Amino acid sequence: MSVWTPQQAGLQEILQTIHDSTDTHNKEVQRTITQKLNQFTRVPDYIAYLAYILGSMPQEEERIRTIAGYLLKNNSRLILHSSPQVAQYVKATVLQAFGDSSDIVRNAAGQDLVAFLGVLEPRNWPECLQQLVAALDSQDLGQQEAAFNVLEKACEDYPRKLDIDINGTRPLDFMIPKFLVLTEHPDPRMRAHAVACLSYFVPINCQSLYAHIDNFIACLFKRASDEDPAVRRHVCQALVLLLASRPEKLMPEMNNVAEYMLYSTKDKNENVALEACEFWLTFAEDPELAPYLHPLLSKVAPVLLDCMVYGEDDLLWLEGDVEDADVPDKDTDIKPRHYGGKSHGYEREANGGGGGGGGGAGDGKPRVGAYGEETIDSDEEDEYDMDDDDFADEMSTEWNLRKCAAAALDVLAVRFGQDLLTVLLEPLKEKLWSPDWLQRESGILALGAMAEGCIDAIEPHLPMLVPYLIQTLSDPKPLVRSITCWTLGRYASWCTQPASEEHKNQFFVPTMEGLLRMVLDNNKRVQEAGCSAFATLEEDAGPELAPYLEPVLRNLVFAFDKYQHKNMLILYDAVGTLADAVGRALADPMYVEILMPPLMKKWEKLKDDDEDLVPLLECLASVTIAMGPAFLPYAGPIFIRCNNIIHNALLQYQAYQQNPDMDEPDRSFLVVALDLLSGLTQGLGMALEPLITQTQPNLFSLLTVCLKHPQAPVRQSGYALVGDMAMSCFPLLRPHMPGIMAELIMQLDPEPKVEFISACNNAAWSVGEVALRYGRDDPEFQQWVNPLISRLIPILLHPKAPRSLHENAAVSIGRIGLMHPTLVAAHLPEFAQAWCQALYEIRDNEEKDSAFRGFCTLVQTNPAGIAKSILWFCNAIVRWNSPTPELNSMFQTLLSGFKQHDPAGWAQQVATFPPGIQERLHQRYGV
Repeated sequence: MSVWTPQQAGLQEILQTIHDSTDTHNKEVQRTITQKLNQFTRVPDYIAYLAYILGSMPQEEERIRTIAGYLLKNNSRLILHSSPQVAQYVKATVLQAFGDSSDIVRNAAGQDLVAFLGVLEPRNWPECLQQLVAALDSQDLGQQEAAFNVLEKACEDYPRKLDIDINGTRPLDFMIPKFLVLTEHPDPRMRAHAVACLSYFVPINCQSLYAHIDNFIACLFKRASDEDPAVRRHVCQALVLLLASRPEKLMPEMNNVAEYMLYSTKDKNENVALEACEFWLTFAEDPELAPYLHPLLSKVAPVLLDCMVYGEDDLLWLEGDVEDADVPDKDTDIKPRHYGGKSHGYEREANGGGGGGGGGAGDGKPRVGAYGEETIDSDEEDEYDMDDDDFADEMSTEWNLRKCAAAALDVLAVRFGQDLLTVLLEPLKEKLWSPDWLQRESGILALGAMAEGCIDAIEPHLPMLVPYLIQTLSDPKPLVRSITCWTLGRYASWCTQPASEEHKNQFFVPTMEGLLRMVLDNNKRVQEAGCSAFATLEEDAGPELAPYLEPVLRNLVFAFDKYQHKNMLILYDAVGTLADAVGRALADPMYVEILMPPLMKKWEKLKDDDEDLVPLLECLASVTIAMGPAFLPYAGPIFIRCNNIIHNALLQYQAYQQNPDMDEPDRSFLVVALDLLSGLTQGLGMALEPLITQTQPNLFSLLTVCLKHPQAPVRQSGYALVGDMAMSCFPLLRPHMPGIMAELIMQLDPEPKVEFISACNNAAWSVGEVALRYGRDDPEFQQWVNPLISRLIPILLHPKAPRSLHENAAVSIGRIGLMHPTLVAAHLPEFAQAWCQALYEIRDNEEKDSAFRGFCTLVQTNPAGIAKSILWFCNAIVRWNSPTPELNSMFQTLLSGFKQHDPAGWAQQVATFPPGIQERLHQRYGV
């Protein structure tokens, strides 16, 4: 096979581009370079040129060769589509560069080896693996260390790809004993690599490791007191992984392991302590291990409490004492937010979970979560498209010993409640009343961490603790004020419970006033914590906040002038949450006059492509729904702008589809503009008619395109808008229904991919809203009944469809049945049981009512269709708390009819029902 050689012109062009890329000051140059590098990836032998620059051009400066090496790593997948000559050349040259005398060139080549070994898989490049393992015996420590570096990264990134058979031998059968021997190496770096490599095979149940498991555990105990912190850290990590996947191996030794881990949790080296602390978090998270953990509680909990005190490094990094309210934020302070869009769901009786009714928004809002940092809310239906490495970078400044200990305490509280508080009561008191502010701060953090699990045990102490916390909001230290906000937020539901007038005046009002003061603090971190805690208080207080709206709004509006960029985003969230909490109370002309001018001032300042427009649009969507008709004076410019944003976003996406070299446009603007139009529709209904009819391009032509959009969140918000328009301004929607219905039917999929579930959910919900508005036996809607039912029934019957989809499909089948009983009733035997099972746990509400009236109508039309599902139907009936008079009389008529039709048969059947159902049927309906 001929050996690949570079063409000089191509080599010079790539080399020149790499040289140009080192000029990082010129943004324009950088943009051109990025485009050029993207174009190079289409050159069939591009990776061979990069390998050539890395490995065969010693005359080039190391920096240039290294950049070629990093580009090679980023394009490693191209080797799968390369010619055999190119692949051969690249593999040989990277291995050669791995022996280079320059450290940084060798390091870049090492990263390329990890990448190529992962892409090709060790089974297709065994000679690379052999060479790396052989280098572990090298006399040259540098070579040995470099090879171990690559092997450790490979073991971490793709242990399963190494756990294979190559031509009848298993490389790990040879590698694992070698690693075990190397845990005794005189050089600590080699010992650390060896322990790390071994630990990565624990979670994958690797037989080659488990053949030596006792030897491995003995090695860990031997290295436990290693003088090198990196080795100790990997020992702790290995014990955490063993606890998670093979706890039975550690349980016989648990006393020793626990002693060691407690000792390591207090290690002077924060990395070792953090790894050891992860052990307690893992231990607490596994409910089956609770009996082993419970006896250790009195030792573990106080150690965790001590780990929650800020370290010196944290304090330097946090610069906690500054009054920085006037200092503008850097762009790097602001984390990217992924906007989720609205998703329709129902609240269930059993756990009160689920989304709100009526197109309830899926919460894409930032919340300050564990231990005073924004959490990433990931719902089963959101895709979180952050790469693992990005995520590690994102968390590196965040996840530390203090947070890990607080998280472990949180889980322990859920697991052991009162028993944990009993252990911690004294040490907590000491901390909370300590003269040292760092100790006080950590005690307040612990109190907040325990809120969820220990609430019953802590409740008797709250009449003393809440005033203590409110008083602590005046502490001179900003870090104490900010953590106090967070902890008060964790007890907000206790403060807001409408127990008595006295409770309200003693706890609720002072908490509200204290947090509002923090919203206007002169320290940005305190503002952030105060604003987030206040949003939690708003959610818990709901309509109870209405009497205090004037002072609340005046404070929040004052913050609009005070806040820098990052906290402004949290402020929008607090205003939107307030609107959701108090609803129509916000429509009072005085409140509209306080709130709308500053919001509109922000709105006018922001350009259509400014990312800050997204949270503002989100906030306005909540405000328009709450204010209703009072919002009309502001609706015109907002409607027109949303229409333009949607139009431009669709044009951008069209351009991207025609030219895939472009970056995919950000869908957030499109999704949020659709959601704000949903809000306007819910708030203003038919009053929008002049705007909808006069604005160009026409909203309905844009909406039909959104319903076909390749990105699921756009379709999801599109179907939410269809359902909301059906409810609020159906006469405007009706002429466009034929085009919309064609898309809607296609969207109803019994087995949607995970990322399509919310779009499918909203489509299923909106169908029911539309069916109701057409009315009984409408000839236009009749044409769609069979295509809809033939898709909704399989969704309802599909065992793997998520619960929310079953519920929305069932409600829509019921509503279509209410309007077109003769067309749907024939299918009743097919879906009756699944229908009753899907809806019996849902809270009573208007949607459930119309669905059940539809179901009863179907039973009246085809009584035989319910014969096999009568128990499920009766169970669903008696689960209602307070059915409307119309529905109740339908239940009565049907049940009496069953009984009269065949009294003996009915009595016999009811006798087989569970006693609770029999009792309620008798009490309520006399049957």
